[in-house]
Amino acid sequence: MAVIVETSDLLWTIVASVVAGIGVTVVFSVAIWGAARSVDLSRSERPTAAAAAAAVGVTGLAATLGAVVVGLVVMVG
Repeated sequence: MAVIVETSDLLWTIVASVVAGIGVTVVFSVAIWGAARSVDLSRSERPTAAAAAAAVGVTGLAATLGAVVVGLVVMVG
């Protein structure tokens, strides 16, 4: 007998999309926070803390771009 909908596969797809959507949103918000905090700290003449915040921002941006690349590879391949 044919199965019209594979419910377990559908459930895994829903869970993966929710986790990926929330995860990418959180990582990109960390990138924005790092950039904004870096600007604030550099204006306050705290270069070491500004550099650390900039590093957090760059890391968040790199993780976001990595997630986008992985998503594209999964969709295409």
